[in-house]
Amino acid sequence: MPTLRLDLEYDGERFAGWAAQPGQRTVEGTLTEALATVLRGAARDLRVAGRTDAGVSAAGQVASVVVDVPVDPSRVLRALNGTLPPDVAVLALREVPDSFDARAHARSRAYEYRVLQGPPSPLRRRRVLSVSWPLDVSAMRAAAAAAVGQHDFRAFTPTKTEHVFFDRTVLRCEWQERGDELVLCVEADAFLRHMVRVLVGTMLLVGRGHWNVARFARLLEGAPRAAAGPTAPAHPLTLVAVRYTGADDPTG
Repeated sequence: MPTLRLDLEYDGERFAGWAAQPGQRTVEGTLTEALATVLRGAARDLRVAGRTDAGVSAAGQVASVVVDVPVDPSRVLRALNGTLPPDVAVLALREVPDSFDARAHARSRAYEYRVLQGPPSPLRRRRVLSVSWPLDVSAMRAAAAAAVGQHDFRAFTPTKTEHVFFDRTVLRCEWQERGDELVLCVEADAFLRHMVRVLVGTMLLVGRGHWNVARFARLLEGAPRAAAGPTAPAHPLTLVAVRYTGADDPTG
């Protein structure tokens, strides 16, 4: 019973997120159907490194699946991409040790959120948040730096939640300037639902001068959701990488 690792890319615009939901088009549901077609029902235990929300895209998602029959990974890769719709693709597929679990063994996940300053861009409207007001990038960078480390992020996730533990360790959080775009690059051991988007929405308040950095930093002490800023739109957010490093990486 081989275990397969799938490296995935998808455009989240027309998906109601990763997780399968009745009556909704989801990445998990679409991939499950393709696996069932290609492997004739022999695939099970599909696991994913990060469950993305509705509208969120992925350039570096990782999933794992157990297959009950021997397979040729290269043939499965070709067959899956011939079956999947054009807004989701398997970039790579390989057999890994049976113990590999894409979610349990991930050491960190990395996201990027793109903000466009100045005039709107029709060609990028599905990938950026356009803002017409000036932003204090230095203040936003200071706020991002404050988020690094282990903190209680309950202010950055919906009040109604299945989470019971709100501490997360942010390994990197920084705003980069890429041409006319500002890109928040954030990596953590794990993320709460909407966490990156609320971080962005709140940091934009700092950038506009409505908040100071100290007010932002106080949120990291376990403040309630109502104390933080708005949830930024989903479409500029992309899961860019999942890290499996060191001796804990069962794929070697």
